[in-house]
Amino acid sequence: MTVEANADTPKDIENALKFGAQGVGLCRTEHMFMDPDRLPWVQKMIIAGTAEARKEALDKLLPMQYADFYAMFKALGDLPLTVRLLDPPLHEFLPSKVELIEKVATKKALGQDCSEDAKMLEIVEGLSESNPMMGLRGCRLGLTYPEINEMQVRAIFEACCDLAKEGHKVHPYVMIPLIGHVNELKTAEDILVRVAKDVMAEKGIEIEYKFGTMIEIPRAALTADKVAEHAEFFSFGTNDLTQMTFGYSRDDAEGKFLKNYVEQKILPANPFETLDQDGVGQLIEMAMEKGKAVNPKLLGGVCGEHGGDPDSVKFCHRIGLNYVSCSPFRVPQAKLAAAQAVVEAK
Repeated sequence: MTVEANADTPKDIENALKFGAQGVGLCRTEHMFMDPDRLPWVQKMIIAGTAEARKEALDKLLPMQYADFYAMFKALGDLPLTVRLLDPPLHEFLPSKVELIEKVATKKALGQDCSEDAKMLEIVEGLSESNPMMGLRGCRLGLTYPEINEMQVRAIFEACCDLAKEGHKVHPYVMIPLIGHVNELKTAEDILVRVAKDVMAEKGIEIEYKFGTMIEIPRAALTADKVAEHAEFFSFGTNDLTQMTFGYSRDDAEGKFLKNYVEQKILPANPFETLDQDGVGQLIEMAMEKGKAVNPKLLGGVCGEHGGDPDSVKFCHRIGLNYVSCSPFRVPQAKLAAAQAVVEAK
């Protein structure tokens, strides 16, 4: 079992390699869009009322994403890089609803023109969700606006093809996030494989790649045999999988009752820090067994924060996962735990 790192920038990769990471198991592309130079185009992409307006914003973002991926794949050398396609709750990129209400009210009171702010407020209110973490995010975003995923896949494969032409070895793993039904994966995969093939034809070079999915919803784990017909790897996002399995909102639970639960021994540990092996772990183990029964070459790994927790790492080794991925600074701890797991197994 290899120990990889979660990395979103070339600087993250530099740190990861320094600490001995054997690849990048999770690159969260939404973190690349928070740059102040990019945010206006990201907002334009989100609020675009037409495909044409969205394309204009995506055309501006494409070279930025290309530069991101070119630098990251080059920095990694011949180690694998798993890129998770855009997975944000959209409100994170938009102006604050409260601030917009204040702006509109103030301008109205002063007799100033507030039409632009009022229009933006209307858009933000239209996009607001009762529970954004379970709303229009993950693969749902890419299926609602497929041109977003197409832009990202084009950027990944253009960068990889150019690097391959320069003599670099590249190993792109493209991950479709938050699927709950196999048809979500199948629909997204059909679109993205077409884009990948188009880019390779344009560049006149073939590169090896893998398409897979992030399993964060219990239903995806329960139907893993169907999912494995369309995925070459499963990456278990154990943060969200824990939330979904326990029915806990992490932000609320950790601030309200989890500490008390651990102190009273209602729970043996905080399940967001140490993997719940009986429940969440059982879903992971079952998903891999069902998946490998259909696709024996299926790869599996964990990319949540549990990837750096020693007890969780040892569990991942025991059930035969191929890798764990954690923050660069937790890589040494994870590598030690992985080595101990091998010794203990003997």
